[in-house]
Amino acid sequence: MSALPIDSARHSSSAPPVPLHAPGYRIQSRIVDFITAERTQLMNITERVNEIVRRSGITDGLVHLQSLHTTTGLAIGEWQDALLEDFKGFMASFVPREGGYKHNDPAYSDCERRNADSHLKGTIFGQTLLLQVRNAAVLLGTWQSLILAEFDGPRSRSVAVQVSGI
Repeated sequence: MSALPIDSARHSSSAPPVPLHAPGYRIQSRIVDFITAERTQLMNITERVNEIVRRSGITDGLVHLQSLHTTTGLAIGEWQDALLEDFKGFMASFVPREGGYKHNDPAYSDCERRNADSHLKGTIFGQTLLLQVRNAAVLLGTWQSLILAEFDGPRSRSVAVQVSGI
């Protein structure tokens, strides 16, 4: 018995693939700033990114998000209070603030922020996302949101957003 393809009309486009040099293919880039209020904070940035996608005029393509900081991260997750608290608790137990890190030790590092845990959390979380744009919006599942994670706040943070497509 052969496997059935996963693709369906709901998941595929009837339009042929567009080569990168095709007329109408555009790329728009923007830096978006956020101000955090806590050392560890999760921010729902879905609407802000969708606004950028809508204003780009691109209806089908890709959106690439990149944190411009080593102590922040980006993820897709469910925006639900209890789950967000669980996530923060998990990260705090997985990478404790005081862990005997060399980055925090003046004998090894010139960093005065003592934020090694923040760097490790940002790396574990990840600092880029690449998502589909369909019908001038980021393609997300019912419970999915775009999350910016701050691990060394409060600070001003920047995320690069690049929308490309037709």
